[in-house]
Amino acid sequence: MKTVEIYTTPYCPYCIAAKRLLTKKGAAFHEIDVSRDPALRQAMTQRANGLRTVPQIFIGGTHVGGCDDLHALDYDHALDPMLAD
Repeated sequence: MKTVEIYTTPYCPYCIAAKRLLTKKGAAFHEIDVSRDPALRQAMTQRANGLRTVPQIFIGGTHVGGCDDLHALDYDHALDPMLAD
């Protein structure tokens, strides 16, 4: 599977839902908590083309968006191929 990075904050229900879906898919992910580090949040914002909300999810280095976007990919049967090598 491709590398998955997910920028999160603790107790964010959308972050939890996105991580739950990735776990259900068997995708390992690298979680980056931006709640206490303004530099990490700034890096996330730059990578996500100005988006500041969490989660922000990257699959194989490609920005896929947030939780709703991830679930939309799954609904459209596009998530599994995106996660595959």
